[in-house]
Amino acid sequence: MPEPLRNDVRLLGGMLGDGLVEYGGQGLLDDVERLRHAVIAARRGELPGDEVAAIVDGWSLERAEEVARAFTVYFHLTNLAEEHHRIRTLRERDTGETVPGSVAAAVAEIPDDKLLAGLIDGLEFRPVFTAHPTEARRRAVVTSIQRISDLLTRLHADPGAGERDETERTLREEIDVLWRTALRRGTQMDPLDEVRTAMAAFDETIFRVVPHVYRALDRALEGGDTGTRPPAARPYLRFGSWIGGDRDGNPYVTAQVTRDAIMIQAEHVLSALETTCARIGRELTVHESTTPPSAALRNALAAARTAQPSRSRRMAKRSPGEPHRQFLLYVAARIAATRDRDADLAYASPDDLLADLRIVQESLAAAGAKRQAYGRVQHLIWQVETFGFHLAELEIRQHSELHAQALAEIRAGGERSEMTEEILETLRVVAWIQQRFGVRACHRYIVSFTRSADDIANVHELAATLGEQAPVLDVIPLFETGEDLDNAPAVLDGMLDIPAVRRRLDDTGRRLEVMLGYSDSAKQLGPASATLRLYDAQEALTAWASRHGVTLTLFHGRGGSLGRGGGPANRAILAQAPGSVGGRFKVTEQGEVIFARYGHPEIAKRHVEQVTSAVLLASTDAVQDRAREAAARYRPLADRIGAAAQTAFRSLIETDGFATWFARVSPLEEISELRIGSRPARRKAARGLEDLRAIPWVFAWTQTRVNLPGWYGLGSGLAAVSDDGRDLTALREAYEAWPLFNTLLDNAEMSLAKSDRAIAERYLALGERPELSATVLAEYDRTRSLVLAVTGHERLLENRRVLSRAVELRNPYVDALSHLQLRALKALRAGVADEDERAHLEELLLLSVNGVAAGLQNTG
Repeated sequence: MPEPLRNDVRLLGGMLGDGLVEYGGQGLLDDVERLRHAVIAARRGELPGDEVAAIVDGWSLERAEEVARAFTVYFHLTNLAEEHHRIRTLRERDTGETVPGSVAAAVAEIPDDKLLAGLIDGLEFRPVFTAHPTEARRRAVVTSIQRISDLLTRLHADPGAGERDETERTLREEIDVLWRTALRRGTQMDPLDEVRTAMAAFDETIFRVVPHVYRALDRALEGGDTGTRPPAARPYLRFGSWIGGDRDGNPYVTAQVTRDAIMIQAEHVLSALETTCARIGRELTVHESTTPPSAALRNALAAARTAQPSRSRRMAKRSPGEPHRQFLLYVAARIAATRDRDADLAYASPDDLLADLRIVQESLAAAGAKRQAYGRVQHLIWQVETFGFHLAELEIRQHSELHAQALAEIRAGGERSEMTEEILETLRVVAWIQQRFGVRACHRYIVSFTRSADDIANVHELAATLGEQAPVLDVIPLFETGEDLDNAPAVLDGMLDIPAVRRRLDDTGRRLEVMLGYSDSAKQLGPASATLRLYDAQEALTAWASRHGVTLTLFHGRGGSLGRGGGPANRAILAQAPGSVGGRFKVTEQGEVIFARYGHPEIAKRHVEQVTSAVLLASTDAVQDRAREAAARYRPLADRIGAAAQTAFRSLIETDGFATWFARVSPLEEISELRIGSRPARRKAARGLEDLRAIPWVFAWTQTRVNLPGWYGLGSGLAAVSDDGRDLTALREAYEAWPLFNTLLDNAEMSLAKSDRAIAERYLALGERPELSATVLAEYDRTRSLVLAVTGHERLLENRRVLSRAVELRNPYVDALSHLQLRALKALRAGVADEDERAHLEELLLLSVNGVAAGLQNTG
């Protein structure tokens, strides 16, 4: 472990240990240390797992809960230390040289100026935040960790002795607060809670980071004189949100919730714009004698005096001879009025605000104050262009079946159900949002489980029933299952026959969006076959768009976990089908991924730069040609792998009683008690796997340390083409040459590294189906062996030193929580009559679930 990271872990861990003694006496710390040493010894083969279980079983339930809480808090602190080390590493790499994965590195790799200019002109990155319940931490826990982070930053700044002593004292106080804070929610979240949680990432990070991302691109394009000339970089980030708009299977997302969600977003972005504009205005003290105002600025100030004479007099008195400052403070007042809905002073649209900001910018530039024109003022312009008055483009999602039912009721002319009225009211709210904030704020309507073009036509027909109240809609098909992915081009053919779709294509310059679902396809087909099926869909849709002269954007519905299409975003982009990126990338950002990627400014900037770099490179002929050649050569091999892998996966989940067994060996049903999201775990009341959402499916397997959705079936697939490992030449060549195959195996390797066979075996035994346990473990052994053989690695993650170190250091501590969870699961599965004992067991189980999620840094 790097020494700075080791020091931070020791400091935070030591303070936690001292706090445990203060709270529960030396005995509590001794028990924590006893279990810690035992799981480390078990990892080394020096202690049987049964003896570790005996330690855990020997404690009272109250003590077991305290130990589980201690390990969970320790993981939160360790995660924080690792985040600070990542930031330290990013700073150390920033030496002025081009950093791999940066925007500058991508620009340097594209020597063709015409090609580069075209890519920059059409560049888009659209991260869409979703409310999918995979963030297991309470907001109170997140904010407590943030306060600890701020104090750790202060310590790293090398303070004087007195300041250091006070910072360390406060740090101990905050760690004690974290220890005493309930780690899981006591009440169910509602959708607006989820909206407000996402706003924290915007307030603390995203709003501030965006202009620095554009600045980095501008510097890469035109060199070191950025900030003294009109920028070459155009704003290409467009944030989206499903939070408050995604009603697929969530009865708590209503039309009123959607309206409230956009108003919360508007409140946050307008507050941020007002604060920023006022700050720049106060700081822009250039005098008219050195920086004379332009005629346009003088006219704008004259108009302000006419419209708001008393306000204008006050500003002139406070800032005499400073017209640029006066006008920017007036602009800030108008932004505040926009938030307060003061019609006399409010801006009608972001375009009107941009017009005023450009008057200031052009006046400064004309007066020779170019650094003022293209510095902070440009940052504010970029922020307005990116976020508007709505912050993120709110998207609506609903299940295709409900549209068909609603339309049938309307056509029948009888009484309408509550659901039908709710769908119509949602469309009215979309129209209201467009009138209030512009069409851009909310116009995408995603139809989950799209099976035919009729599913798209139904939404347009429902909207048409509103007459003049109808909103402008881009209705987006979402293809999720294997069959739906195969049928996607045929559905698009049918969409071209829908008049409303044709009109929208004409209005948008023949732009069309299609969403691909990674979660349900992986749950249905297994990870290997789903990866190949999604690649095929991308190829087919790209070819379809080329035939029809359509500019296609593929919307990737990826989760955070490897079993739901997760993994490093930049590598995933470079592994897409040739031609399918085209300078545009849209993807869901879910749950814990939001704060992992956007929770700190420097990490957020690095993430966005990595994605941007990958999008640019993936759109070049050189990268696409290499991928196309490799795909043509190795696709027959991959098809054989995919077929065998799918057979193995389907054989397992179609085994009689599999769903019941899965519920017994995992905390599947208990996960809903974590209250980590507003949406139910199942789409329907049925208890089958087909109705289970992909998130709890993945979350539960993660808890068992099996991680089955990330690798199951791949071993059988590799064995089918390698004669059980005896002939690996073609597989090794494919791994080296084809980005898709390389990413598939590397992601499986990562998933296997976060698994643990010995712990998994204990969970699987709870199901009392030894034949199923044996099947799963045999496939684990086969997959692990063949993945290592193909990659040429002697151990998992051998080529990813930093990640490997983090996983290896964490695993023993996760083992401790797994043993505590197993104690609770075994007792609950056996049946407990005493209500008080059951309550303690359930609390222990849920504490351990929370802790394992923190330890693995992964849920669903």
